[in-house]
Amino acid sequence: MSKRLTLAVARGDGIGPEIMGAVLKIFDAARVPLDYKFVDMGKDIYLSGRSNGMTPEAQNTVESVGILFKGPMETPKGTGVKSINVTARKVWNTFANKRVFKTYPGVETVFSKAKIPIDITMVRENIEDTYGGIEHMQSHDVAQCRRLITRPGSLQVHRYAFDMAAKKNARRITCAHKANIMKLTDGLFLETFYQVAKEYPQIKADDVIVDDMAMKLVATPDKFDVVVIPNLQGDILSDLCAGLVGGLGMAPSANIGENISIFEAVHGTAPDLVGKNLANPNALLLSGLMLLRHLDLDEHSEWIHKALVKTLEAGETTRDLTPAGRKHLTTDEYTQAIISKLPANATAKPVFFSHTPPVKPTKHILNVTKRPETKNVGVDIFMDTELRANELAETIQKQLPKGYKLTMLSNRGTQVWPTSSMFTECVNHYRGRIESETGPKEVSELLQVAAKVSEKLRVCSLEMLLTLDGKKGFSLAQGQ
Repeated sequence: MSKRLTLAVARGDGIGPEIMGAVLKIFDAARVPLDYKFVDMGKDIYLSGRSNGMTPEAQNTVESVGILFKGPMETPKGTGVKSINVTARKVWNTFANKRVFKTYPGVETVFSKAKIPIDITMVRENIEDTYGGIEHMQSHDVAQCRRLITRPGSLQVHRYAFDMAAKKNARRITCAHKANIMKLTDGLFLETFYQVAKEYPQIKADDVIVDDMAMKLVATPDKFDVVVIPNLQGDILSDLCAGLVGGLGMAPSANIGENISIFEAVHGTAPDLVGKNLANPNALLLSGLMLLRHLDLDEHSEWIHKALVKTLEAGETTRDLTPAGRKHLTTDEYTQAIISKLPANATAKPVFFSHTPPVKPTKHILNVTKRPETKNVGVDIFMDTELRANELAETIQKQLPKGYKLTMLSNRGTQVWPTSSMFTECVNHYRGRIESETGPKEVSELLQVAAKVSEKLRVCSLEMLLTLDGKKGFSLAQGQ
């Protein structure tokens, strides 16, 4: 016998309450066996003093039910606050962002006119990369952002992508990356992709450099099936893919975690449309259908999806999708048009939900893999100075204890000492690579070396030079 399941719902900002109301009205008309706990999240909550954009009651509700269905939310501008949307995804460790880009009837695009069907699923790593937001001013002229790619995080998103691809009988899964330039970070993402690919021999696995991927998506989007991609690159290319199928108004989004998942529209809050009954609920509705499938409500999802397709085929669309010269529908009229096409008196099979509410951990979960033999062989010292490279090298060398050697200076990643081009322009931020000449060292010894350098120069930050099972764990400078 079917039971009902409760999920948390955040109506969102701007047009959020209007489109959420439309979607839930369609769900009710389709007799979806869900109950809703409405939670307070968004701009107003931030402005009331909650820096994460949610009340404690909202956080507790989401963490107790494990599913959040949310409308678009606005992050206040000029306040320094982190994105409310990104915060929610990261706090609840929704490691995989699944976006589906599909050609729909009645939505005119260059490709639909050419009768080229698009059906791409993009899985974007969702919590790492530059979205850690770890930024510092290294000097008054130089800002730094740390880009973190982890082995556990990469394995997690790749396993989700391959498992999802296998379930949908995907013919191909492609890893987009920039490992030709970012050899350690994107290199790790690509390495773990092929590691997981070995567990799914039935699926063709390949990789494409991300700039080439951008061109290929625009030129031949029908050649791709499932794409897995790092966070920042995925943020950009997922919006590109949305443009191929009619815009963000036709692009659903699911953020999948081990314990908590978030389903949301990723378009803006459209303040210019608020209260005008003109908003298009399709992105949120399609995200809702992903939610239903996630909860094993496949029949209800299919009923609503077929009604949506019939509505679009009939040319019944909201203003943003309606060609000039044709009458558009209001949000309310569009909602009713979909409802009118739902099957009458349809009865769903009994549903046994596989989703169970999460059990709150008593301490933070720590994900690590087997540690290789790790040795400290030197230190990269980052310095704020206006010295020229030769003067800087001489200053550092005078400070080094016996057994250590300055092997390289770089500026903005390009080697400027011991060899360089005089056409390489510099700023007031150098990296000095100091390596041990007498074998591995303790971190404390390397910190003492850095301390000696700091007696004469302003040190901004340090990075230890590691070898992992004998393999260098640090990159070379350009030109080194």
